[in-house]
Amino acid sequence: MHTMSTYTSRAEVMKALAHPARLMMLDALADGEKCVCELQALVGSSMPTVSNHLAQMRNAGIIAARREGNWVYYRLLVPCLMKLFTCVDAVLKSEAERMAEALGETE
Repeated sequence: MHTMSTYTSRAEVMKALAHPARLMMLDALADGEKCVCELQALVGSSMPTVSNHLAQMRNAGIIAARREGNWVYYRLLVPCLMKLFTCVDAVLKSEAERMAEALGETE
């Protein structure tokens, strides 16, 4: 059994993931380091909004940043996090199949 502190910390990481733009950025970072300008173009949000999303993920220990001249580059610190998306996708597929079955849409 884990402590409440462990569950609280886990919840903080999950909160840092809980936005579609952040998930898009993480997906991109799984392919390698990206400049903040690339991430901004990807999600189509303003620079302050993108910076806020990145700060949340950085504070949760999900990503790291490095400065090179005027540019800031981000990278995924824990690539195994992408396995979580595989699991979430399995949940979504299972739910879609369950709903289709309930509606009589199975083959």
